[in-house]
Amino acid sequence: MKRAVKLLGLTAAFFLALNLSAVHWERAEAASEEAGEGEKSLPAYWNSGEQGRKPLVRSQGSDGTCWALTAASALEASLLPEERTVFSGEHIALGDAFSSGLEEGGDYVMIMAYLSSWLGPVTEEEDPSGDGVSPQGLSPSVHVQEIQMLQGAELEEIKEKIMEFGAVQTSLYMNRAVTEEGAGYYNSSASAYYYPQKETQDHDVLILGWDDSFPRESFARDPGRDGAFICLNTWGEDFGQEGIFYVSYEDANIAGSGLVYTRIDPADNYGNIYQHDVYGWLGQQGYGAETCWFSNVYTAKGQEELEAVGFYAAGDDTVYELYLVRDFLDEESFFEMAYVQFGALEYPGYYTVDLETPQTLEAGERFAVAVRVRTAGETSPVAVEYAADEYSQGVTLQGKESYISPDGRKWEQTQTKYGSNVCLKAFTS
Repeated sequence: MKRAVKLLGLTAAFFLALNLSAVHWERAEAASEEAGEGEKSLPAYWNSGEQGRKPLVRSQGSDGTCWALTAASALEASLLPEERTVFSGEHIALGDAFSSGLEEGGDYVMIMAYLSSWLGPVTEEEDPSGDGVSPQGLSPSVHVQEIQMLQGAELEEIKEKIMEFGAVQTSLYMNRAVTEEGAGYYNSSASAYYYPQKETQDHDVLILGWDDSFPRESFARDPGRDGAFICLNTWGEDFGQEGIFYVSYEDANIAGSGLVYTRIDPADNYGNIYQHDVYGWLGQQGYGAETCWFSNVYTAKGQEELEAVGFYAAGDDTVYELYLVRDFLDEESFFEMAYVQFGALEYPGYYTVDLETPQTLEAGERFAVAVRVRTAGETSPVAVEYAADEYSQGVTLQGKESYISPDGRKWEQTQTKYGSNVCLKAFTS
């Protein structure tokens, strides 16, 4: 009876919180729109390499590691010029949770999973590239806490990200065959590349800048306009101008997607990371609506301060609310969750939200972090991991506790119902 009375009172408060959340949605969306307003005056030419932000020129050889080497270069560029740290691209390729090798290649999901789970990055000195082996037990030299994804971004957006963060990692269609002189796509004398047809993107490069006046006549075939991205390749210094080459703005495949490493913290920023998802964003779940709730349950290792929460935004224009459940017992405990704060995220990607007021956790306390999201145009807005393919068969569900809900009232445990783990992390000190 006491339990029923207690739940009745808390349910009333909970429904009040749900009503108030509409106000949070409006405020967060208004703040996001305001942040996006205001045009910036961008120069006609910019090269981060000339601003002291050119990373090490890497060579992938015969390996399919352009994605990993480019990620290492992007992280390096983001820290330059104040700090030069050469990161190990081989560790990104081999030190993640996936069972793929150096030949299979990789993608943005694998990069974000590796970095957000604190599996790396490590320095080139700790794990030198080229030997095909990555030592076990290495600790990350920095913590990457935010990675924004650019999907179909406008040229001006890409330029702004380059100026602020040094570089944008992107994909295009490019291989040795199409860059041969007789193929008609690459002019080696001008280090200029242009591919006019849509193809499956199969090669990652780093955009370091742009030149609006780069002449159209420099390309092997006319792209129809001047202008090019200044890119760093992973084919060593013998390619292009010591690794640098130019890709036409009109190239059909470049800059359709990309990653920007927008928050890199010292490795001592938080004491502990609580997570269920070292494989990361392998799928999405929801209930056929833009709004969904998701939660992970953890047990505090000691008396700690809950300082931040990390999760993925599955699309553009995500609005979120954070909640905390203390002394979690079962699904009924969600009726006692306390509102923490709200906000908005413009781009898809991985984000860490620092709590305005850290929450004290007692040693051994079971606590749940819960998030309500609304992502424009997404009907399954919750990122989850599951055994998706031959490389992710190591995903484990045992001992993990995740939930999703359409309304914050009725919850389903994802491990038992769907065979998945929710991508939601908690950071403590």
